[in-house]
Amino acid sequence: MKVPLKYTFLDLGKINAPYMAEIEEAVVRVIESGRYVGGEECARLEEGLKELTGAPYAIGVSNGLDALRLILRAWVERGDLTAGDEVIVAANTYIASVLAIIDAGLRPVLVPADMATLNLDTSRLEEALTPRTRAIMPVHLYGRVCWDDRLKSFAERHKLLVIEDNAQAIGARALTAGLHGTHATGSLGDAGAFSFYPTKNLGAMGDAGAVVTHDADLARRVRALSNYGSDYRYHNISLGANCRLDPIQAAVLNVKLPYLERENSHRREIAGIYEAHINNTRIVKPAIAGNDMVWHQYVVRCAGRDRLQKYLAEAGVATDIHYAVPPHRQPCMQGVDYGTAGNALAIADAIGESVLSLPVSNCTSEADARAIADIINQFFL
Repeated sequence: MKVPLKYTFLDLGKINAPYMAEIEEAVVRVIESGRYVGGEECARLEEGLKELTGAPYAIGVSNGLDALRLILRAWVERGDLTAGDEVIVAANTYIASVLAIIDAGLRPVLVPADMATLNLDTSRLEEALTPRTRAIMPVHLYGRVCWDDRLKSFAERHKLLVIEDNAQAIGARALTAGLHGTHATGSLGDAGAFSFYPTKNLGAMGDAGAVVTHDADLARRVRALSNYGSDYRYHNISLGANCRLDPIQAAVLNVKLPYLERENSHRREIAGIYEAHINNTRIVKPAIAGNDMVWHQYVVRCAGRDRLQKYLAEAGVATDIHYAVPPHRQPCMQGVDYGTAGNALAIADAIGESVLSLPVSNCTSEADARAIADIINQFFL
């Protein structure tokens, strides 16, 4: 008999319920404006993202994948990158990171992940370097900042472009060498790509994304590329696409953006409870690294992951897996000309076979987290 779930993983209805009155008002405002492409809500969201990240330019786009694609295409168009140039990226990332690189005519070079952080292992970057290396894509996976002095120094020494895949880490911050204080993810490199997919810490009610940058020319090119290559009406400077942000989604995000830190703080509290209360030696917990982590996912590792997931389901705990199949195992990647460094693929396989995401959103109370930890502590292989 199927056990009813007592502890849900993510309920978007519940997540959005506190904001519904404001969201309905905002959506009606867009409808009544008669402006259904672009407009005030899109501009307002861009201003909010600039304030959040400290970057002087923000461009709302259709989704996170398009944000990555547009940045890379703009660099190709400008001559910063040419066909066949290599972009370093962690082998265990979600496939969107790799798709954007390939779509731009570039070659992804898959590098090892650090088993402690599940982010790109910055101690092994030199292994991936070739005469064709032109860029590096740190992915802030699961909401953990992928940035340190080694990565920054590596990019600077080899004059590499840095494109951040910030789809999962909005609101996270990192210490930056040579600068005072912390700085927001998305603004650490040359450009950052954001996703507002509904399940994200800041989620729309459909697809949405954004690009932020300190580069005025890049911002101009990305905006044009996202609008049929047009910098103004009936003047097309690029072979562009239609990747514009929907103003209704922008309106939803404008309602929720002021509450982002509250959302992230709750996730930190839940993660802290798991850290303090899960003591099963069969479970490898993610390392706590202060406020740099916004816990888009709380991901544990277990050699018997599938049995652990079944056990938790039978105890009424919903879980998920992000991501069971790494990019190099996907059918679309067979025969693709991609490079690898070291034992990157073996590490990605090991991660994919062992990771399990526990509930960590506003659907999970502190009492729930303690109960889930107790259930996990009773798991035996």
